[in-house]
Amino acid sequence: MSRVTINDVARASDTSKKTVSRVLNHEPGVREEVRARVMAAVAALNYRPLTSARSLATNRSFMIGLLYDNLSPSYIMEVQAGVQEACEAHQYSMMVQPLVSTAPDFVERVDGILSRHRPDGLILTPPITDHPALLRHLRAMELPFASIAPRRPKDTIGVMLREREAAAAMVEHLVSLGHRRIAHILGDPKHGAGVWRLAGYRDGLKRAGLDEHPDYLVQGRFSFESGVAAARQLLRLKRRPTAIFAADDDMAVGAIWAAAEAGVSVPGDMSICGFDDTTIATQVWPPLTTIHQPVRDMGKRATEELLLGLLGRGEPRMVEVDYQLRLRASTAPAP
Repeated sequence: MSRVTINDVARASDTSKKTVSRVLNHEPGVREEVRARVMAAVAALNYRPLTSARSLATNRSFMIGLLYDNLSPSYIMEVQAGVQEACEAHQYSMMVQPLVSTAPDFVERVDGILSRHRPDGLILTPPITDHPALLRHLRAMELPFASIAPRRPKDTIGVMLREREAAAAMVEHLVSLGHRRIAHILGDPKHGAGVWRLAGYRDGLKRAGLDEHPDYLVQGRFSFESGVAAARQLLRLKRRPTAIFAADDDMAVGAIWAAAEAGVSVPGDMSICGFDDTTIATQVWPPLTTIHQPVRDMGKRATEELLLGLLGRGEPRMVEVDYQLRLRASTAPAP
């Protein structure tokens, strides 16, 4: 069978080739009745436009780049799924690029990627979303980008969560269970999320009238391994905490692993909770009490805001999404 062409769609929808092109490229100014007729013909003929032809006609690549430097594979997989969903809905492709944001030639590496692939825009994830030199470079290039959970959301489009408020709510939950010795495994200090979650932890202690214990603050790196190391340090304390709040699920699961290694029952001897509600939260035993951050939806929403500007269909903005406490079996009343 010969390949279905844009001319076939135009004939089937009783429109012009130019009108079909405008509909497929989501351009404004097409009557809804005509748009519906074109899309019905596209579906009936199973038409798939050639990206190369679209690129030549519009001087666009129809590609969105997702840049990440994050040690949590579960987080990145969820973000990637959301970005992919939004891209497919608008006939865009997605390029995923892992990077090391602390490398001295980081901006030059990104520049090389942009030169080779020429994406129409970028999705930035923490900590890349807060890299000052890269942000300056992208703005100088006038390359559109959307940020997920930026530390400074002003004058930026994308999506963010009320992370400080969520972290305080988790501490309040632990306090309601009778816990007074509550430790915190910190996230990477380069991430805005790590800063906000620590601030929320402190807010929760203050609201409960509890003093901050320096020994109960241990640095992590948003990774399983760093959660194991941090929990081992806390478990060696003479007066160890009765609860650990880790700044993400991977570190919380690492803490559960370290507790099992030391013969400490979770939640009988110690409650452990996390943040993000990634898939690992329900794959571990006991299932993890955590804060649900709609990571997949955040990836999708950030991409939709970016495409809103790229396609000229509205004014993109910084979207704020809500959180939920997911109470599971890893937390219980204090011993």
